This record gives sequence, C-alpha cells and structure tokens, in this order.
Amino acid sequence: MHPRRPEGFDGLGYRGGGREEPGPGARPFSSASELGHWVTSPPDIPGSRNLHWGEKTPPYAAGTPLGGAGLNEEPSLGAGGPGAEQLNRFAGFGIGLASLFTENVLAHPCIVLRRQCQVNYHARNYHLTPFTIVNIMYSINKTQGPRALWKGMGSTFIVQGITLGTEGIISEFTPLPSLTHVIAMPFYSASLIETVQSEIIRDNPGILDCVKEGIGRVVGMGVPHSKRLLPLMVLTFPTALHGVLHYIISSIIQKLVLFVLKRDNSHNLPTESSTSVQSMLDAYFPELIASFAASLCADVMLYPLETVLHRLHIQGTRTIIDNTDLGYEVLPINTQYEGMRDCINTIKREEGMLGFYKGFGAVIVQYTLHVAVLQLTKIIYSTLLQNVS
Repeated sequence: MHPRRPEGFDGLGYRGGGREEPGPGARPFSSASELGHWVTSPPDIPGSRNLHWGEKTPPYAAGTPLGGAGLNEEPSLGAGGPGAEQLNRFAGFGIGLASLFTENVLAHPCIVLRRQCQVNYHARNYHLTPFTIVNIMYSINKTQGPRALWKGMGSTFIVQGITLGTEGIISEFTPLPSLTHVIAMPFYSASLIETVQSEIIRDNPGILDCVKEGIGRVVGMGVPHSKRLLPLMVLTFPTALHGVLHYIISSIIQKLVLFVLKRDNSHNLPTESSTSVQSMLDAYFPELIASFAASLCADVMLYPLETVLHRLHIQGTRTIIDNTDLGYEVLPINTQYEGMRDCINTIKREEGMLGFYKGFGAVIVQYTLHVAVLQLTKIIYSTLLQNVS
C-alpha cells in the first residue's frame, strides 16, 4: 500500500474536519525542510479503492471536506469495501469448488457409462445421443441401485492425486506430461476396472485397493489375470500418446479462448455508472470457461483414441460389465487384441467407424451438466453482488 497525500492537505492543520488556525503561541515554520521534518503522509482514506499498484484514490467531489466523515462516524463502504471484497473472495472459491464438484462428482455416472460403452464390443446400441444414455442410466439405477452409477469414484480421486503429485515433480524437468501418465498408468488401469465392473458381481473394494492393484500390476502379483493380459510395455505408447495429445490440445484451446475473452473485455471498458458485478464476473469466469472449452475439445477430438486405450487396458483382467443394451444383464470381456494397431483395425472391421464413438452421448450429458452448474453459479454470484452493492 503506497499512501497518497490528499489534495489540499496543509501540514499540521489537518484534523479530519478541515484546517485549524494556529494559536497565538504557535511558532511558524521557517523553511520547507523543517516542515517536512514534522509532516508525514497520512494513511489511505478508509473506503478508498487504492488497492493495486498504479491505481489512485478517486478525487473527492467539489465542496466535500476531506474529513467529511467525523471521528465517530463510520465511512460508508461501496462495492469495493471490505464486505464486498470478502464476498468476492468467497464467491471465487465457491465458483471454483462448484466447477470441481461438477467435473469430478456430479458427472461421475456419465464417466461410468461412457467407459462401459467404450469397452463393450458386444453392444448393438452405440449410445451416440444423450437420450439413450439417460434411458440406460435409469435402467441400471432401477435394477442395481444408485451405487452402480457411482462406483470407482474414490479410485478416480486417487489416480488424480497420483497424477498431480507426479506432475508437480516432473514439471521441474520437462513440461510434457508423458512420463506422468506412464507412472500413473498401472493405477489408472486398476481405477478403470473399478468403474466398469458390474455392481452385481462386484465386491466392496477398499479405498486403497486401487493402489494395491496398481502395484501388483507392476510387480506381477495380486489378482490373477488371463494370458490375454497385455504387458505394461505394450500400454506405454498409447497411454503416453493420449496424455501428450490431450495436454497439447487443451493448452492450445485454453489459451485461445482466454485471448478471445480478454480481447472482448478490453473493448468494453467500465464506466463510472457501472457496478462491480460485471468486472468481478470478468475476473473469475474467463478462466473457468477456457478450462471448460479446452477439456471439451480435447475429450471430443481424442474420443476414438480413448476407446482404443480403454479396451487395451481392460483386456485380460477378467472384468464383467453391465449389458449397456438392456441394463439388467452382465457380459464378460474376452478380447484378444495384440496391440494398438490390431485394436484399431478390429474395431473398424467389426463395429465400423462409429464403434470408436460408443457412449459418446455420455460426453454430451456430462458437459451439459457442467454448463448448467456454471450458469447457475454465475446467476447466484451476480445476485449476491448486486445485493451487497
């Protein structure tokens, strides 16, 4: 905070209400240096908006005394007062929390159905639209209960924690996330099995079973698998490729969207009559919108590769999934892919090009929910700011 001396401040005569005349015994100052020895700049006026480097305290209106608010009178706080500032901080935290909740918790049933459709090579219904996805969600929820749509959520958080921790260490040496996804790959495989395994034959897994299964996959111990299980070395290239492409696409889209939003906001300069509502919205929402658009574009563009990746990870794990055509039966996964190229050729030959997009309707439902929550949060935030201001 860099204090600024108000205009019209005249040395020791400043008492908050105006200028006092010196008494009969007062000694006038002989020089400016002697005056500067005694006079210091007062702190910023309460209620001023001198909050950032380079900003100046707004001038007072003509005829308004500098100390218009008496010593016992509390100055009025506008939109930039401490109450609004605290609300802004709380609202910024709430907006980010709502986005994370939607992305990781509310959208988890969509992730479960999306993965089950991707690995179900038996399916005749590809669920390319959100209408069929909602219908199959209702059928599974009716026959198996709500837990069938929320399975594996704990393991997904564990995988995200491992990925973020590894990325924080590796980012000191390289910006590319390929090594990060390779390190988290065995735990991702274990989490994938938990999310697609049918609730009908599924035991109650512990929270750390994902870590135990991942370590067992690396050392070759743990739950027995079939001979069709692909070694981790075969899974390394498609996993790293998907991670690197997702990172590149999302980074480009995010920077592009932020550039467009900031350019549009710079053209709309705020006026004196405008409230702080729009400026605060412009401070928080561009980042969320850019992140949302980046994640959506990356997921849509890499959906075929993700389908291939999930089928390779699930092969040979003796996983039994729900019948995504009916919603009340189970099916085994008995694929025999030899690698990434063989998986692509087999899907193209037996299921057609649309076979790479099985379960795509779940992506539409997932991001529709995300947009709805962001819009609702924006409305609530705008209402709160308008009431405060």
